Amino acid sequence: MIRLTRLNNSEMLLNPDLIEHVELNTDTVITLTSGISFVVKENAEEIVQRIIEFKRNLSQHPTFLGHETVQ
Repeated sequence: MIRLTRLNNSEMLLNPDLIEHVELNTDTVITLTSGISFVVKENAEEIVQRIIEFKRNLSQHPTFLGHETVQ
């Protein structure tokens, strides 16, 4: 999950695998594969960096997903 901030300053955790696209208008709008949209304070670059960090953490810690590494 990545942590994002809504415009009312409430925080939310979002599964980045559900992001369909990010619109770069005056506000940053994230649309999920379900069609639900969220407006957040973070810009696109911040969102991309958080997704990269999330994916990197998953690949470095496979037991987090309940999988053991095969060596």
